[in-house]
Amino acid sequence: MNSAGTVLRQMLLGAVAGAAGTTALNAVTYLDMVWRARPASSTPERTIDQLASRVGTHIPGDDEQRGNRRSALGALNGIVTGMAVGAGYGLARALGFQPPLWAGALIAGGAAMLTADGSITALGVSNPRTWSRTDWLSDAIPHLAYGAVTAATYTATDHR
Repeated sequence: MNSAGTVLRQMLLGAVAGAAGTTALNAVTYLDMVWRARPASSTPERTIDQLASRVGTHIPGDDEQRGNRRSALGALNGIVTGMAVGAGYGLARALGFQPPLWAGALIAGGAAMLTADGSITALGVSNPRTWSRTDWLSDAIPHLAYGAVTAATYTATDHR
């Protein structure tokens, strides 16, 4: 059985791997924006608006300041999500889940996508059932990159 210190270490390794995966997700997203000359998604900012509304608060400042804060909070929310999914991956590994790298990549990417898309659906920000094929690819490919880098980084740093 793993000690609490070992489990915590594996979760921290997972969080670090999730941060690397988040960087990959962002890079693939930005490459897509360059390739298709598309604008940034407003989903992160709309998610922050819904979260603020649900907890009964508002984002302070004038219109420009609020916009800047919404943008930053949306990005931070993505980073936290990526690190949390990575920590969960590390926890699963500490508890004995040892998939091959390819399966770990699919699982980590799928978990990140489910977490992100589940939250925006629950908050009423977007409805994946209405997405086009292009919308799905624009979401799935960066999450696959997240999963691949998260699983590979975890594997490369896990020296048990």
